[in-house]
Amino acid sequence: MSPRDTKGPVPVGTDADEDEVLASTVEDDAAAAADDAALEDAGLPHEEEGGRRSSRPPRKASLAHRLYNGEAGLDVVGKSKLIYRITAVVVLICLASMIFRGFNFGIEFAGGNSFRVPGTSAEITTVQNAAADAGADVASAQVVGGDSILVRTGQLSAAEERQVVTAVADAAGVSENEVTQQAVSAAWGQDVTKQALIGLIVFLVAVVLFLAVRFQPKMAFAAIAALIHDLIITAGVYSIIGFEVTPSTVIGLLTILGFSLYDTVVVFDKVDENTKGLASGARMTWGEAANLAVNQTLMRSINTSVIALLPVAGLLFVGAGLLGVGTLKDLALVLFVGLAAGTYSSIFLATPIVADLKEREPEQVQLRKRVLARRASAARAASARAEGGRVAVASARRAGGTATRSTGVAVAERDELPGRVAADVVIESPDSVRPEPGSGGTTAPRPGARPQRPGNRKASGKKRR
Repeated sequence: MSPRDTKGPVPVGTDADEDEVLASTVEDDAAAAADDAALEDAGLPHEEEGGRRSSRPPRKASLAHRLYNGEAGLDVVGKSKLIYRITAVVVLICLASMIFRGFNFGIEFAGGNSFRVPGTSAEITTVQNAAADAGADVASAQVVGGDSILVRTGQLSAAEERQVVTAVADAAGVSENEVTQQAVSAAWGQDVTKQALIGLIVFLVAVVLFLAVRFQPKMAFAAIAALIHDLIITAGVYSIIGFEVTPSTVIGLLTILGFSLYDTVVVFDKVDENTKGLASGARMTWGEAANLAVNQTLMRSINTSVIALLPVAGLLFVGAGLLGVGTLKDLALVLFVGLAAGTYSSIFLATPIVADLKEREPEQVQLRKRVLARRASAARAASARAEGGRVAVASARRAGGTATRSTGVAVAERDELPGRVAADVVIESPDSVRPEPGSGGTTAPRPGARPQRPGNRKASGKKRR
């Protein structure tokens, strides 16, 4: 609390009142200048009167240096409309794939049979063709555990199951007792789906309540929109690629929600810090403060995402792609796509949404007007100072006459120098003094002699003692 807050009310119109208003204005101007400097340090444009956005100041430092110091200069909030368009196109493509192409559900969700037989990757095609020739609708065939082949088919009757077991055993060169057969009902998959949806709803409700209490309801809405975006993108990529949907897919889908929420909360916490007490002054708009927070937390978001994506990429590209471990690809794909989508939404989607919602509030509208008015006033004052300086210099040059540029006196100061001074007495140099003929004028004294008095008067013969 400042010393002014401890005193009583100051009478209006007094010197104390004027001093208090002046001190408050100085503090506001200092805070506004500090925030403008923060925007410039981060390489961010700021809005000016008329809706124009100032050009970004040139940055000579490297990208890595600017990212590390939170000076990347990403105008995320200012480019929100472009971000919304790009996001809408991607979301529509994913929705269209889910509606018209659908998903490749595993036997856990669609129901069916699985047959596990000893074998290697060289025998996958032979075993898969044998099961298809026996009348089974083969959904997939892959190597599991390094020494077994897992064949999944649609639902089969008891007679069809025995035929497939015999055919698979003959193709692998093993006895029928070494073939493990399992039937899965579609009801099991439906129960898993139901439990997953319940868990998702409870998770979303808890997220909304936490963000609404910790921050504000608009941030909760933006976070939910980002989570829905992550779910749609991940499910759409699964539909487009055609990977099989298994219980591992559901587990990975629920896992990415927590990561996306964590990254969003980190950004929102910085936004909340930058916007505290913003409406009481005229430092910067709410959107500019949010944009600054995104740039300040950008390096942390990138580090967290890269650290999380590296092991998942190893599972997806090395484990499933190079080593052929098919049981990992469904989990690795959902994690990889979900983590990437969560990073994008927390940086480029959640913050612009909450900024657009906040900018519509009457309080923030008034704040924007004050900020723009202050910046316009500062621009006019700077322009007036610059114009006044140019006029003074031009006047000095016109009045300087034949003054040369090599003089050590500044041009602007020449008008202040005095001109010729009209002296009442003409001062002559000693060399100009000449004795007038016959007048006994003043002459230079001889060495050791006293000077004569003016007026042709002779000195008295008395000597001074």
